[in-house]
Amino acid sequence: MQVSFACTEHNLKSRSEDRLCGLRTAPPPGGGGGGQGGNGHHGTQSLAKPKEVTSVAMKNVPQGHAHMKEAIGRHSSMKYRNLGKSGLRVSCLGLGTWVTFGSQISDEMAESLMTIAYENGINLFDTAEVYASGRAEITLGSIIKKKGWRRSSFVVTTKIYWGGQAETERGLSRKHIIEGLRGSLSRLQLEYVDIVFANRTDVNSPMEEVVRAMTFVINQGMAMYWGTSRWSAMEIMEAYSVARQFNLIPPVCEQAEYHYFQRDKVEVQLPELYHKIGVGAMTWSPLACGLITGKYNEGVPDCSRAAMKGYQWLKERVNSEEGRRQLAKIKELHLLADRLGCTAAQLAIAWCLRSEGVSSVLLGVSNTEQLVENLGSLRVLSQMTPQMVSEIDSLLGNKPHSKKESRA
Repeated sequence: MQVSFACTEHNLKSRSEDRLCGLRTAPPPGGGGGGQGGNGHHGTQSLAKPKEVTSVAMKNVPQGHAHMKEAIGRHSSMKYRNLGKSGLRVSCLGLGTWVTFGSQISDEMAESLMTIAYENGINLFDTAEVYASGRAEITLGSIIKKKGWRRSSFVVTTKIYWGGQAETERGLSRKHIIEGLRGSLSRLQLEYVDIVFANRTDVNSPMEEVVRAMTFVINQGMAMYWGTSRWSAMEIMEAYSVARQFNLIPPVCEQAEYHYFQRDKVEVQLPELYHKIGVGAMTWSPLACGLITGKYNEGVPDCSRAAMKGYQWLKERVNSEEGRRQLAKIKELHLLADRLGCTAAQLAIAWCLRSEGVSSVLLGVSNTEQLVENLGSLRVLSQMTPQMVSEIDSLLGNKPHSKKESRA
């Protein structure tokens, strides 16, 4: 199937052009109020103790954010954005379960992380059928049931592709999408997930079959929306075109890796999809699997992810020539973060959040201290300026990929 962006434009003319203009514009730091910290200064000297987590709503919210725009939570400093151009409101930070839940951390720690996340405004929890062979979903579901949170107050996402050892237990056939999602719902002890992601493309399954199966599970009430993960822009475009051709439901979001050293897809490809067909970005690995925190500056610690069984690829990446070049840049970024009064992790996450079209950044943490630190990135974001972004790009040796990329 030959797909063109132009073929979709007539489907979008009914959408108001200003629905998400607030996601592409932001006030100068300090505009519309006293700003953060009450000091009125917003240069690169200080970020008003960004390491702390506060429940006081930030004041410098762009005008016109009453509908379909970024907004601050009522009881926390969390920011909420639309998932792409859908109506689903998600916290700009989400909690992921890859590596951690059901594997690296105890169920008690997982519960503590979810509690802190939820109490600080995070409403998005992401998992997959393949994480810890299903144990991540079991842990997540058990905690949700134990906490007794209103189902309408949070968003759960899961991903379908690798479900088991049998040939019919993996891929994106109609059979596995439906049966795999039923299995996930059983492990999660939920009637539905908010988003089901196709966790990579499947060359053995026709695109029409995939889109029809996703439409079916949504129509059956097993999911509210569907999205893609690690799909190319052309594959997402094909799914959208098939959905429009057969009056089916198109994807609303792509999950993509995004950090200092992985930029092209989120900054070049996805913004065009966002503006053309409304597909948003939910990004993961903002700290490049921990590389950006500096934990690998002196080698691979025994307790790190790169030392875990099954993560030899990460150890090889850290020890590669490219990895050593990245570590040298990370040391410079740590010095910049120190000068700005924040941590390198907070700066990196805020840098991801400033990118246009990014609906939410998924955090992967193994203890409560890391989560509290990462939540501090919201303060950094509120005071991030174009000059700060330019300085980061200069240290990275990169040029911004898009003139429209920044919310700063």
